[in-house]
Amino acid sequence: MATDIENTAGAVDAAGVMRLFPARPRLLALGEPTHGEDALLVLRNELFRQLVEEEGYRTIAIESDCMAGLAVDEYVTSGTGRLDEVAERGISHGWGTSAANRELVRWMRAYNARADRDGRPASDRLRFAGFDGPLEITHAASPRQALTALHGHLGARVDATLLPCTPEELDRLLGADDRWTEPAAMLDAARSAGRSAEADRLRLLTDELIALLDAQAPHLLVTASRDDVDLARLYGRTAAGLLRYHHAMADPSPARMTRLCALRNLMMADNLLALAARGPVLVHAHNSHLQREKSSMRTWEGTVEWWSAGALVSARLGAEYAFVATALGTIRHQGVDTPPPDTVEGHLYALPENAYVIDSRRLATALGSPLPEPRVSPWYGYAPLDPAHLAAGDGLVFVRDVPQG
Repeated sequence: MATDIENTAGAVDAAGVMRLFPARPRLLALGEPTHGEDALLVLRNELFRQLVEEEGYRTIAIESDCMAGLAVDEYVTSGTGRLDEVAERGISHGWGTSAANRELVRWMRAYNARADRDGRPASDRLRFAGFDGPLEITHAASPRQALTALHGHLGARVDATLLPCTPEELDRLLGADDRWTEPAAMLDAARSAGRSAEADRLRLLTDELIALLDAQAPHLLVTASRDDVDLARLYGRTAAGLLRYHHAMADPSPARMTRLCALRNLMMADNLLALAARGPVLVHAHNSHLQREKSSMRTWEGTVEWWSAGALVSARLGAEYAFVATALGTIRHQGVDTPPPDTVEGHLYALPENAYVIDSRRLATALGSPLPEPRVSPWYGYAPLDPAHLAAGDGLVFVRDVPQG
């Protein structure tokens, strides 16, 4: 069996990854089973560099706030701001301090600066995107930023009589931002403002503003660039998604957490589909957000299940969506030691090199039936591979030992 397994594995590089697919995917999703390990981000950075130079990829999208990420994209495309400040402010969940994330942004800016000096077309520039909603574990953002930006975009370009409200009415309905970001609302639905009369009115106004944006598309594409119109659509998606999310936060039913997880991944999927429209994208996030199977997790309200962003995007794009999961051998500084030899990770850990890209369907065949039982992680922050998912995946990256960063 060891020889059969080794025959499914090759070097982790763009050529090895692309050999997994019959054609270049429009969205190539690279998952990770844990967050915060720079070694995995360094691997991601090198793969993205090769995909840019060898396969024509021009955008990377990471599991980060889509609105905050606009500052990073501005830096990458124009050099606006200072690297450390832009990364810390523009990459959410506290990951902007990661040396590997800063190095990604630095390299992208340097690539674009060279493209500018060489006079290459705008289509050759690299772009950065966050594709998560403006959400944290403890709270969701106020819809203020996205909603006022959408209103402002339309107010500057269409007849004022077409707007469903004034900026002053929006401001009054939004109220203080801390009523939206109240941390207690995550555990107590009664503390959420998501089903107030003001929130209901904002949902209606957001729908009308998005409808106006769509109805005025021919005019807007003449008076603004396509990038500006795409940005306005991002504002609309984000405002609508946040208001739906806050509405679900105020739901006292047992389905509350299921709805919240599903809505977050729906926001992710909508952002990824919009990014796919401008060319091939490398996507990087937790495996659970990118897999085709249902995702699940335990919460204080019990186990919840939802369809991931990857499952939703795959349903729309078919073969133009590809998912390569990542599995790990050890994270010793987190108490994750050598995997048991009878697990998938244990079989892969016996291979001599530290990192491989693997044809997961061939691996499933090599492992035979029944497949190994799932590995059990001693640390909550690492989600081992589910062997039952191997045959449905497009590929697998295996990293033998993750060093302490």
